[in-house]
Amino acid sequence: MREAVFLRQNQERWQQYEQRPPAGPDELAARFVALTDDLAYAQTFYPTSPTTAYLNGLTSKVHQRLYANKRQDRGRFARFWALELPLVVARHHGTLAFTALLFVLFTGLGALSAAYDDSFVRVVMGDSYVNQTIENIRRGDPMAVYKQEGETLMFLGITANNIYVALSIFVQGVTLGIGTLVQMFRTGLMLGSFQYFFYHYHVLRASVLTIWIHGTLEISAIIVAGAAGFVMARGLLFPGTYGRGEAFRKSARDGLKMAVGLVPIFIVAGFLEGFVTRHTEMPEAASLLIIGSSAAFIGWYFILYPIRVTRQQLAAPSL
Repeated sequence: MREAVFLRQNQERWQQYEQRPPAGPDELAARFVALTDDLAYAQTFYPTSPTTAYLNGLTSKVHQRLYANKRQDRGRFARFWALELPLVVARHHGTLAFTALLFVLFTGLGALSAAYDDSFVRVVMGDSYVNQTIENIRRGDPMAVYKQEGETLMFLGITANNIYVALSIFVQGVTLGIGTLVQMFRTGLMLGSFQYFFYHYHVLRASVLTIWIHGTLEISAIIVAGAAGFVMARGLLFPGTYGRGEAFRKSARDGLKMAVGLVPIFIVAGFLEGFVTRHTEMPEAASLLIIGSSAAFIGWYFILYPIRVTRQQLAAPSL
């Protein structure tokens, strides 16, 4: 291969390495492997070229930072949520915004469908649940469904199910995003029709103050899981300057980090649903405080904090 072709194929990637900080140790290690391959090739075919000298310097900088990071391995667990995950989320803010808007659209379609077809809620939620809830509304306790199971069992079951659903939404990104889209569509339809159902029976306020105690974290995490699936799908559909295989590996790794990072959020949401949501007699102010705090955390951790961390990384020395 002529040196000019070698440069044209790889120069943009090398510049990205210089200008964009790695998302974490895994990406830093991947950069080091790629650069050593490039350097070995250049040393073989262009031993006295400026390209070889440039790659040697670039590889040395990555090597220094890679081994400097190894001294911090004991903080790997905390660093994942403090640095790696926010950087990944920041890189995919566009996909996250797209997924959120899509989910809002699907939720609106669910509410509209329930408004125009009385049987739609039964199709989505099932006759048993609808009949039971109507009976609870007549008894004056529309949210009684959250009081039927033991607290601990409910917490464990809901948490495990939510984590499974989120991982399933992410994994289906491998179907070019079609599976993820279908899952998000179903969940949005269910939520929209579910909330319209309570509006129809004039208990929307009570449902919002109860359901969204846990739902704020739960639904937000589902949206992030959907974004993770679309991130993986984008690597397959739009590889950019990378080979399709490499682009898929990078996007799958980013998506997996986003999905795994949701586990603590689902645990907290499951705890709220199992132990707190059942207390429908709690003061309205307490419900609003939990809902508002959950919304503020989601906005901070998935929007504001990733932007701040990214700016700090960009201001730090490259590589």
